[in-house]
Amino acid sequence: MSKLTGKTALVTGASRGIGRAAALALAKAGAQVLIHYGSAQKEADAVAEDIRKAGGRAEKVGADLSTPDGPHELARQVRSIVGDRLDILVANAGVSKAATIEETTVADFDQLFAVNVRAPYFLVQQLLPALCEGSSIIFTSSLAARAAVGNLSAYASTKGAIDTLVKHFASALGSRGIRVNAIAPGVVETDMSNFTKTEEGRNVTLGMQALKRLAQPDDIAGSVVFLASDDARWITGDTLRVDGGSRV
Repeated sequence: MSKLTGKTALVTGASRGIGRAAALALAKAGAQVLIHYGSAQKEADAVAEDIRKAGGRAEKVGADLSTPDGPHELARQVRSIVGDRLDILVANAGVSKAATIEETTVADFDQLFAVNVRAPYFLVQQLLPALCEGSSIIFTSSLAARAAVGNLSAYASTKGAIDTLVKHFASALGSRGIRVNAIAPGVVETDMSNFTKTEEGRNVTLGMQALKRLAQPDDIAGSVVFLASDDARWITGDTLRVDGGSRV
C-alpha cells in the first residue's frame, strides 16, 4: 500500500490501543507518522521502532493533553517537524471513566472533557496554519455517543460532543478543502476496556454485536486509513460506525 506516500500524519494517543494500530496502518500506507504520547514514552518508542523496522518514517512528540496548554505545546512540536503542511490529524487520545451518576465527581467530569473534547478542539485550532486543502481530520467517537452502554454517562457526553464538533468543523473548514470526520468504534479489546477480560464482559459485548468476536485495534485502523486517503475525498461531516454491528 502506498496511497498515503508523501503525506504527514499526527496520531494522538498513539502509544497503545487504537492509536498505535492507526499509526502503524498509516505508516504502512506510506505516511510519515508523528506518534504522540502523554506519559507512555517507552511504548511510543516501541511504536516508532516498529514503523522504522518496516521501512517507514516516524517521530515522537510528547505532551500532556489534560492541561490547558497541552494542545498548544503539541502543536508547536508538530509544526517544528512538519513545517507548514500537516495532511492528516487523528485526534484519538482519550480517557474513560465508568461510574454511576451518583459516583461521578466534578474532577472526573472535568478530566474527561479536558482530554476528550477541549484538547482536540484546541489542537485543531493551533494546527490550522499547517492544515491545507486535501488535509483530513479524524476524531475518535464511540458507540456510547448513540447508545446507553454501561455506567458511562459522563464519558458518553464527551463523545456526543465530538460528533457535534465534527459537523461544525466540517462546515467551517470545508471552504479550505479540509475534511473532518470521526470513527465510532464499539467495544475494542484494549486497556481502556478492561471488562472484556472477564467472561461476563465478553458475553455482554458479544450479545450486543452482530459479529460474534471481540474487536481488536487493527479492526479499527483500516477505517482511519480510508478516511485519511483520497478514497474518502467526498466524505466530510460524518461519523463512521466501526462497531461490528453493535446495537443495530
